[in-house]
Amino acid sequence: MMETVKVVLLGFGTVGSGVYDSILHTHQEKLEKVIGKKVEIVGILVKTEKDRQLPENIIVTTKIEEILALPKIDYVFEAIVGIEPAYSYTQLFLDRGCHVISANKELLANRGEELSEYALNKGKFLTFEAAVAGGIPLLRTIIQLLQVNGILVLEGILNGTSNYILSKMRNEKLSFGECLQEAQQLGYAEANPESDISGRDAFYKQMILSSLIYHEQPDWEKVERVGIEDVALEDLALGEGHGLRLKLLASLKRGDEGIQATVKPTFVSSEHPLYNVEGVDNGIVIKTDLVGTLMLQGPGAGSKATASAMIEDLVQIEQQKQPLQQVHRYSYQTQTQNKKEANESIQLAVFPLQDKEEWLSLKAILNENSKSVNILQEVVKELDGRIYGSFLYDGELECIKLPVLYKRYPVSPIGLKRDHFNLVNIF
Repeated sequence: MMETVKVVLLGFGTVGSGVYDSILHTHQEKLEKVIGKKVEIVGILVKTEKDRQLPENIIVTTKIEEILALPKIDYVFEAIVGIEPAYSYTQLFLDRGCHVISANKELLANRGEELSEYALNKGKFLTFEAAVAGGIPLLRTIIQLLQVNGILVLEGILNGTSNYILSKMRNEKLSFGECLQEAQQLGYAEANPESDISGRDAFYKQMILSSLIYHEQPDWEKVERVGIEDVALEDLALGEGHGLRLKLLASLKRGDEGIQATVKPTFVSSEHPLYNVEGVDNGIVIKTDLVGTLMLQGPGAGSKATASAMIEDLVQIEQQKQPLQQVHRYSYQTQTQNKKEANESIQLAVFPLQDKEEWLSLKAILNENSKSVNILQEVVKELDGRIYGSFLYDGELECIKLPVLYKRYPVSPIGLKRDHFNLVNIF
């Protein structure tokens, strides 16, 4: 008779229902063949009571005590939003002797290292592949496949909602508000989309990655986090004129002054691996000191992608059997990049203009301050009856007093080639 693995679900929203459907319907047979055991859902913790037409042999309750009272639980799929009660529940189930598989990015960013140590002391697994990049096997790549490689730089599109909005704005010339509304209608954005569009969601994922890669996180207060709320169509259009596309990038690297982390809209060139990552996809570039540069891309959210990651975690635990020492805390010894690469800082500035004379006046001011700013390429366009100018530059533009307000975006140095900056578009 085939052995049975008993699991419970904490939460039955998009993530929990996706795991339920995969285990009981779409992938039950494959799962049993891979692990040689039958997987049975014995309990589901829900937020509110309502008729869900679930099998009678599954305990469905709003009370955690009824789940804890079940006679046998092997795995807990934790899909609750927020730190509490997820933190307390995770400890309770680890105490009970269960493995915990989590998709809770906020919990893991704040208390992940502590809970990983707690699980290790209990001889149980706490895994969370689904918490960072959905169905992309990012954490497993870092933990298991890059143990010798030092990770020099990680850049990633870690939020599919923001990537969808920026792609839609650029491709269909729609405003931020219009694209956000459509994302909500399609289920890509929540009714309250603040976490996605402000960069907070990507920030939590970035902090989880920092813990895994570097054993520590930067000071949260010192991490520059900028969302996409103020991105305008003209910014994207001017970027296109330079051959660039705007992405909400989470960047992570260790420098001479410690871990450097940012989450902000960043332009990437056509040579950048993330240039063609469009729509709701996530993409991650990992630059290492041995194998070189790696690129991972795929669905970063949604019920199927998240369920895939969580169920693969179950399979990994079944096949591995015993927790590794410090399973989520490998140490990566990184070396400082060479000075030229470390100091590579190219920006894109976008100016609203009254006329050609104003642009020429701006250029004259910049030419007078050529020791502070080096202009690499310029573009001027008329959009909806208004004139905008932009230029790629390196240096310290903010030190120069200019008569016009402007927006300033960073440009990722990955794949960027200075010798391509020879095109100048004028009126």
